[in-house]
Amino acid sequence: GHKEISETPYGILAPIKGGELFTQGEWGGAFTDSMKPDEKDIVCKGKSGLCGFHSTNLDFTLRQNGIKNVAIAGFLTNCCVESTMRSAYERGYQVYTITDCCAATSIAGHDASVEHTFGMFSVPTTGVELVAALESTA
Repeated sequence: GHKEISETPYGILAPIKGGELFTQGEWGGAFTDSMKPDEKDIVCKGKSGLCGFHSTNLDFTLRQNGIKNVAIAGFLTNCCVESTMRSAYERGYQVYTITDCCAATSIAGHDASVEHTFGMFSVPTTGVELVAALESTA
């Protein structure tokens, strides 16, 4: 897998290519049972880098469905989450980054992103706050 990644990768992409991580059709590229999409869910495909927008149909799908708000969570806080957050912000979305639903390879790396970057490109929030806000508008 990962023919799109250089034969001599460095940084975060090196272990992804070397370990065949996140390979489509393999265990590491599959949804966990608790996160499997429902029949009515739209699944964006094609992510081959660090940002959820780059190389995917995410922006097109959001705009086609009139979505203006984006809530972001995931792994790695200081890499993929940050890249996607910045891209969403630059594309004009109202961005909410869920601080307690992200993780990094270290607590220090996670905390640095939350403290120094999230507020520049998003409204930092928690999972509980997001659910409460969604329930109040339902």
